[in-house]
Amino acid sequence: MARTANFTDEEIMKARQLREQATTAKDLRKALSVLLVAEAGLGADKTSDILGISERTVFRNRGSVRNQDEEKQNTRGGRRHYGMTLEEEQEFLRNWEVKAIEGGVLSVLPIHATLVERLGRSIPMSTTYRLLARHGWRKVQPDTKHPKSKPEIQEEFKKNFPGWWRPLV
Repeated sequence: MARTANFTDEEIMKARQLREQATTAKDLRKALSVLLVAEAGLGADKTSDILGISERTVFRNRGSVRNQDEEKQNTRGGRRHYGMTLEEEQEFLRNWEVKAIEGGVLSVLPIHATLVERLGRSIPMSTTYRLLARHGWRKVQPDTKHPKSKPEIQEEFKKNFPGWWRPLV
């Protein structure tokens, strides 16, 4: 047999207040998830059918109405496994930035090697790429043509090349 839902008067008042102040359908469903059970005596299955939501959402809505005045719990997110703070990362990249501004070609391998040395442990290459992306560094593509290319000769070659790959006319 399922447990019966017990609501305090305070929770019912919170739900009524939320119902009166609701500006979205989501807020209204939240309030009705409590009120339909507390005042009308419906179960989660009937409430979910009436509101057009799943039973699990009915229970979630009840919990959010119950805990709406409490401070939100710290949700998962953020940098938990970092080797350096953002300021330390900026300071680390400053040396490389000077070389880049002077026109030197930078490769990720030496940056990665220096980062491994600084952290004192092995890290994957993707960590270095993410560090560079986090600070706005990007790959600059070289020109797509060879410096010794001659466009006139290339066009002549295209015109006179045997058309074995072209459809027959």
